[in-house]
Amino acid sequence: MNILVTGSAGKLGTVVMQRLKAAGYNAIGADLVPGVTTDVLLNVNLKEQVLEATRHIDAIIHTAAIHGRHYDLGYSREAFIDINIYGTLNLLNACTKQGINKFLYISTTSIYGNAMVSPHQAVWVDELLTEQPRDIYDITKQAAEQLCKDFFYKEGVQASVYRVGRFLPEEANLEANHRLYRGLDERDGAEALYLALQHTFQEFEVFNIASSSSFSKDELVTLKHNPTEIILKHYPEAEDFYKKNGWKFPESIDRVYVTDKAKTMLGYTPKYTFNSLLNNSS
Repeated sequence: MNILVTGSAGKLGTVVMQRLKAAGYNAIGADLVPGVTTDVLLNVNLKEQVLEATRHIDAIIHTAAIHGRHYDLGYSREAFIDINIYGTLNLLNACTKQGINKFLYISTTSIYGNAMVSPHQAVWVDELLTEQPRDIYDITKQAAEQLCKDFFYKEGVQASVYRVGRFLPEEANLEANHRLYRGLDERDGAEALYLALQHTFQEFEVFNIASSSSFSKDELVTLKHNPTEIILKHYPEAEDFYKKNGWKFPESIDRVYVTDKAKTMLGYTPKYTFNSLLNNSS
């Protein structure tokens, strides 16, 4: 099976390439940036380049994007639209022209936007939460998701969406805190995509992909105002671990990413969780 991975030089794309090759797939990396996981230099906004890169391809995993941090760096709205929307459209059109049946689109939990803001409690973020985009990044990712849905129902492309949690480089304490409720290890993200390749969907599907959380809906108010109480309830060993490292627990937890749908439909079971962090430290 020939699988094209766009954004193959990125943090997630690199690990996706490694996971696919380990499983015996012929993974072909496409990126604007040369590197060990880049086989094809590709600008997804250029239709002819996309058509050439997608010849003899059986599936596409589309991780390439301009991200929210690029807005802070002064990237224009046009740049976001060109890459995140038109680039995705070019790839989907290539699927119909080249007979490519599977298209896995990497979106973002950021798309929920203002729906994740509540002064009273942490927000339970499952796929039923209505998106409320905050900026051009969220807007373009939402539009690209809708393109995937359109091609699923109108063109018969097995397009599906994976809203990944946070996996930005950050210092260890913050990374551990985020792993409690909103973070993602890219190795778990790659595993989710590998599992998704095995599935044929009867309906258009969107999945949250993040680290697992032990928190429950009846803990949302306390998580917002006194998260340490709930954290130590579920992870009592975390107290000594944090003291040993000189770390601080989050003062407030504003959201909980829920991945139950991916676990049920895909068999997604993340390994690199907060709990594994504690266990591997002992």
